[in-house]
Amino acid sequence: MEAFFIDFLQAAAAGLMVGGTYGLMCVGLGIIFGVMRVVNFAHGDFMMLGMYVAFYLVGLLGLGKLFGPSAAPIIAALAAGPIVYLVGILLHRYLIARVTGAKVVSADAEGHYTQIILTLGVSLILQNGGLILFGSLPISIQTPLSRESWEWGPVFVNQARTVSFVIAVVLALGLYFFLARSRLGKALRAAADNPVAASYVGVDVDRAHRLAFGLGVGITAIGGGLMASTQTFQPYIGFDFVIVMFAGVVLGGLGSILGAFWGGLTIGMVQQMSTLVLPHQLQNTAIFVVFLLIIFFWPRGMFGRTWERT
Repeated sequence: MEAFFIDFLQAAAAGLMVGGTYGLMCVGLGIIFGVMRVVNFAHGDFMMLGMYVAFYLVGLLGLGKLFGPSAAPIIAALAAGPIVYLVGILLHRYLIARVTGAKVVSADAEGHYTQIILTLGVSLILQNGGLILFGSLPISIQTPLSRESWEWGPVFVNQARTVSFVIAVVLALGLYFFLARSRLGKALRAAADNPVAASYVGVDVDRAHRLAFGLGVGITAIGGGLMASTQTFQPYIGFDFVIVMFAGVVLGGLGSILGAFWGGLTIGMVQQMSTLVLPHQLQNTAIFVVFLLIIFFWPRGMFGRTWERT
């Protein structure tokens, strides 16, 4: 019984650490959906871009030699955010803005069909472009932190995952307060709540959508960069995580930033703790069983009623 209790604590600690990174990526997806009302099927592939950007920043640009093997992967992951943010801004400016924004806000369902097909196309381009540029060999960022653990009583927590969890919490809270308190954040929320009314009071809805898309993919790229130190990846890894991110956003409550983070945290906890009773291959099955149960009792998500559009 004591051994099972220790295993339970170990799984809970691992789930908390992993769930923090999941939560950060769910926040990125939640911003895009909350502001733009676009279901971004390419979101997992921006996570993949963040992984490769961080990998090449550490290797080719020599951040490992400049900052050391422990700090360099963290700095590279944080730097991946602004780089992928710029990619997202350009992609929105010249492609996604054609089927979103104020000019299509009153369109019927046909506009949403176009958005779905477009983001699916972007996903395929990123996946196959990544395959051409990066190859199919699974890689990871080597860091001493991923091979070391801190001892908290009977529980051992991976150092790289713990650092990633702390960064994820800080970024999620910072983004929440940015949206809640800053003038630009309030403009984003106004564009999300009522784009037509927001445009009447001087809010540039198209610019707000562009910023939301860039922020969403940039935040997710940071999550991907942090995760690149603890697992191998290849150009098609985004498909494995985009379903998890969608589930986390829906669990937390659509339109809620902190709800999306808690949804991702829940996904990580369920995934890790399911290993106590299920084989590793059935982790995702456990996730969606819990997902269905929560949606059955709380159709709007865990925090949809309280934190709608926060």
